[in-house]
Amino acid sequence: MTEKDCSHHIDDERHNLQRRLITALIAFVTLILFTILLIFLILRPTKPHFILQDATVYAFNTSTPFNFLTTNIQITIASRNPNDKIGIYYDKLDVYATYRGQQVTLPTLLPQTYQGHKDVSIWSPFVYGNNVPIAPYLGNEISQDILFGTILLNVRIDGRVRWKVGSFISSKYHLYVNCPAYVGIGGKFLGNSVVVGKYQLVQNCHVDV
Repeated sequence: MTEKDCSHHIDDERHNLQRRLITALIAFVTLILFTILLIFLILRPTKPHFILQDATVYAFNTSTPFNFLTTNIQITIASRNPNDKIGIYYDKLDVYATYRGQQVTLPTLLPQTYQGHKDVSIWSPFVYGNNVPIAPYLGNEISQDILFGTILLNVRIDGRVRWKVGSFISSKYHLYVNCPAYVGIGGKFLGNSVVVGKYQLVQNCHVDV
C-alpha cells in the first residue's frame, strides 16, 4: 500500500468517526427533547391562577385641562400553582395599571418567587404614576366615570416564568395577566381629585402563558 493510499484511508476513518459522533450527538439531543416532551405531556402543566383580592385607591387625580393623570393604588394579588408535580419560578414580574387601554402607572417589579406544588403567593405592591400624559379623550371619559361613580382599571402583570419538574427546569415563558377592577368612587371628591378607600374585589384574572 502506498503512502497516498494510507493517507486516504486515514482520512476516510476520520470522516466516518466524525459522522458517527455527530449522529450520536443528534440522537442524544433528540432523546432528551423527546423525554422532556413526554414528561410534560404526562404531567400536563397548568398555568397559574391569579386573583385580584383588593385595591386601595389613594389618588386618581386629573389636571385641568385633562392632560395629565396622577394615580396611587395599592393592590393585593394572589397567585396559586394548581399543579401537584410542577413548581413555578417567577423570574420577572412587572405590575402596572391601565385605564381604557392606556398605561397610567409606572411598572412595579415584584420580587422573584419560587412557587411549589399547590402553593399560594401573595403580593401587595403599590402602583403609581405622577402627571402621566393621557390622550385628550380620556379626560372626558374619566369625568363621566366619576359622575357615574365607578372607574374600571385594569391591573396587568407582564413577566417571565419557568417550570420545574424534579431537577429539570424549563426555559423561560412569557406570562401575561389581566385583572379588571371596578372601583366605586366612595370618598372625597374635589374638582378633578378623587380619594377612595379600600375595595374587596376578589376578581379572577385572565392568564396567558
